[in-house]
Amino acid sequence: MSTPSRPETSKTVEQLRLSGQLPSPKGVALAIMDICRREDATIEAIARIVQADPALSSRLIHLANAAATAGGRPVASVPNAIQRLGMVTVRQVAVCFSLMDQYHNGPCKAFDYGRFWSHSLLMAVAMQTLGAVGRLGSPDELFACGLLARIGCLALATVHPAEYSELLEKCPDQSRLAEFERAHLQADHNDFTAAILADCGIPGALAEPVYYHETPDQSGFAEGSRPYRLVQLLHHARRVADMGLAPDHERSGIVSDLLLLGGKLGLDGNELGDVLDGILARWGAWGELLHVPARRLPSFASMAAAPAPRSDAPKTSAIRVLLVEDEPTSRMLLEAQLISLTGPDVYSASNGEEALALALKLQPHIIVTDRVMPVMDGIALSRALRATDWGQSMYVLMLTGVDTEEEIVEAFEAGVDDYVTKPVNLRALSARMRAALHYVQLLEAWERDRTQLKQFASELAISNRKLEHLALTDLLTGLPNRRAGMATLSQVWSASTRSQQGMSVMMVDIDRFKSVNDTHGHAVGDRVLADVARLLRASARKDDHVIRLGGEEFLVICQNTDLRSSLEAAERLRRKVAAATIDAGRAHLHVSISIGVTSRESTMPDPDSMLAVADQALYAAKQGGRDRVCLNSGGSLICRSTG
Repeated sequence: MSTPSRPETSKTVEQLRLSGQLPSPKGVALAIMDICRREDATIEAIARIVQADPALSSRLIHLANAAATAGGRPVASVPNAIQRLGMVTVRQVAVCFSLMDQYHNGPCKAFDYGRFWSHSLLMAVAMQTLGAVGRLGSPDELFACGLLARIGCLALATVHPAEYSELLEKCPDQSRLAEFERAHLQADHNDFTAAILADCGIPGALAEPVYYHETPDQSGFAEGSRPYRLVQLLHHARRVADMGLAPDHERSGIVSDLLLLGGKLGLDGNELGDVLDGILARWGAWGELLHVPARRLPSFASMAAAPAPRSDAPKTSAIRVLLVEDEPTSRMLLEAQLISLTGPDVYSASNGEEALALALKLQPHIIVTDRVMPVMDGIALSRALRATDWGQSMYVLMLTGVDTEEEIVEAFEAGVDDYVTKPVNLRALSARMRAALHYVQLLEAWERDRTQLKQFASELAISNRKLEHLALTDLLTGLPNRRAGMATLSQVWSASTRSQQGMSVMMVDIDRFKSVNDTHGHAVGDRVLADVARLLRASARKDDHVIRLGGEEFLVICQNTDLRSSLEAAERLRRKVAAATIDAGRAHLHVSISIGVTSRESTMPDPDSMLAVADQALYAAKQGGRDRVCLNSGGSLICRSTG
């Protein structure tokens, strides 16, 4: 399936873009954009500009440290932060921060500027964190994408403040916002977002998924492709942001969506909870730094286990009923009536205080309570129940001798679900109890579905981990396969680009491997491959990546290293294999390897060109007699003799 193209930028958006009316960076951010366009741009030049803005300096240092891998040394200076982030990312996030500072408020009355930036900031942090889990790109670029994903809404509020305010008040459903925008303003916020992303230097490979993130199913991206995974990641990062700002009664549905997200990322419920709790904590820290509101939320585990919404909830086990009545004769008659309606699990108490203690112990589904009682009356009991987590989902039916409007309003405000007037009519009580039982059954079903969802998410996480392991691992040697190796090479190349630190690769080939298969059979050949793989992994340095490319060929990726160190490491690998005896049943074999080595050079445009240079060195090692290391540097081939 071919990758879809985003619709052309509308004429309206293009006109506004050319006229300079769209939100755009100012001051230091604009200066950074200008200098980054120059071919002679340097980290030192950008650092001098950034240091003129103390707020931007602290934000970039914060971002560099937030994106650092576990165990990485924190940076404390602007030049080091820029070196870690890379000039491209610094330009992008400087633009983001400039827009935030300029548009904290504005003339569009119905547009909530604080909520917009709060949502955008949480989406940015979620993109940065979830993108690192899924290894889909530079966490810092993903941060910028998340922050600007809905910048088109701000653009519309800025360019058409009165019209957009009226539109927001009329739009009945946020999911139809783009439709309303197109009908009334000839363009929607996604069109404006695309234009602003282009101006900010966000590459098309990221801007395209951003355009479709609200409706990922309409993107047409091939399933499993990087754009497909990015648009799904953006969609779910938005759901995290939705959860952060949602009212309590709307949050449970979003939590369920996020549990499914965890399964797709290979995270079970506990692991997902840890990731999301970290996102919310970082949201709070960023909120303080940027003066953006960020709510304090309970842990994800608490939200996932929160009481069911009181409007629709599910159960099917034996129904426990607690009757609270201080008059003994009435209590005995009512208890008999309730047993006939709900079953034998009916308990009784003579006042609210006694009932509260029993409710904590028994966790009843339904509480039938008199209004007027000594010690603690029914109103106080209802308020006490609703003040606890465990009492919020209990159904409370009030028995009252008066039904004036003031009395009934007070009861409902205290948390009572329904009432029956005294003396109690059996038909009226039966009707009210049917409603209560229906509520309890819905509550039971809701809880059961949520439990099944959690179990499904955990099972999906385990299944996805197994599938990912199989897809990225060579089963014979246990090493990463070619697919995983190429992804790793791309990541190390990108990290080298950002940090300007060196990297090298080694192409490794087992000498005369075909003769091993021909002489001893493929079972022995497999044993040789497995043992050589083990020797390579054991002898490589801790940070090196050893990959089986296929057949008898291996790749070693060396990050943060120079050519001399890589050459010495290659020689160590060669000697280790040459000295080993491979025990393959009756056969005791000695094999050798040839290695081609090269380091990244300015003339290499991409990782594939680097592999081609290393492959030339490997060919020279083979032609030179095998069992040796050859170096390809600056177009010159140098081979070490064995010994």
